[in-house]
Amino acid sequence: MSDQEDFAAMFEASVKARQYSRGQTIEGTIVAIGPDVAFVDVGGKGEATIDIAELKDADGGIEVAVGERIQAVVVSTSGGLTLSRRLARGAATARHLEDAYRTGLPVEGKVEREVKGGYEVRVGQARGFCPFSHIDTVRSDAPAHLGRVYQFRIIEYKEGGRNLVLSRRALLEEAQKAAAEEVRKTILPGAIVTGRVVSIRDFGAFVDLGAGVQGLLHVSEMGWSRVLDPSNLLKPGEEITVKVLAVDDARQTISLGLKQLTDDPWSRVTGTYEVGQVRTGRVTRLADFGAFVELEPGVDALAHASSFPDSGRREAWSTMVAPGMTAPFEIVSVDVSRKRIGVALVPEGSARARAHEAATAGVDAAPERGMAQPTEGFGSLADKLRGALGPKQR
Repeated sequence: MSDQEDFAAMFEASVKARQYSRGQTIEGTIVAIGPDVAFVDVGGKGEATIDIAELKDADGGIEVAVGERIQAVVVSTSGGLTLSRRLARGAATARHLEDAYRTGLPVEGKVEREVKGGYEVRVGQARGFCPFSHIDTVRSDAPAHLGRVYQFRIIEYKEGGRNLVLSRRALLEEAQKAAAEEVRKTILPGAIVTGRVVSIRDFGAFVDLGAGVQGLLHVSEMGWSRVLDPSNLLKPGEEITVKVLAVDDARQTISLGLKQLTDDPWSRVTGTYEVGQVRTGRVTRLADFGAFVELEPGVDALAHASSFPDSGRREAWSTMVAPGMTAPFEIVSVDVSRKRIGVALVPEGSARARAHEAATAGVDAAPERGMAQPTEGFGSLADKLRGALGPKQR
């Protein structure tokens, strides 16, 4: 380009710049992003620049792309058009502040002192007021904010800028909402995600998956075994990996699962449990029709009331077992499709009970016909969940 052409281009840019005034809010399209500034097409042959720092997020990443439209305020027309998406403390005039109030653009301010009900914040040559409830999204100690420089939104503009009410929380909530939308895009049914336990209730635990997006890990999805107290299994602040079971966009709910990350114990039942075997079981709870017996974590059997010796007294069977009791039980039926196993209590002191006791103790004994050597009744998973499992009283 010749000197004459270069001068003509500079003159044209200067003329275009004079069509705008400082403090004016305009829209434009990002056409190029350089190391220090980005170039913005503001219509016709007009082009403006904006400092690259104003286009970065809190982590230093550029949050816009070429072709994206932005809204900004004209801060200079000298030597070309210069834009700003946020008003610096030293450059914010009354006109800038009014434009920021009308357009919702953030302004930069310094928290100078605590006053009744909030903080006094200096924005340029003006002083504003930020209520305690608008300084953050969570409650915090007042001194923690003194002397800090933050971005604020002007939520009230009166008396020509002499009466300003500011909110930092509004900007934080907007940023959190935008981040939450990005997180939600990654949360799909079947996805394996990592989160942090926020709180624990009787019915389950709420897990933060990022940017404030929470999912519910219901107590029924925590383990294949019956979990009665989630607080014995999880702690607030603990980081866990879970599986996304369902996402309801309309209700903004996310269902999570923990047990789905391990194999269903019932998938191993076939070939492991056979009719005639004697296994050690733990009575977990009693019902009117019988006793529920845990053979291993996630595999429960039922010792029906009719399987107990008839003493002639109604419900006398319930005196033979108690929640928490461990005893040998014979497998009398296996129905994998319905996830049901029937068992019968082996009478204490019987030959089968003695043979089972000898086998589990590692003593050589000739097992009865059809009696398989028992496997370990409760493995490491049971040890891990033991505190979360417990008998449910009638």
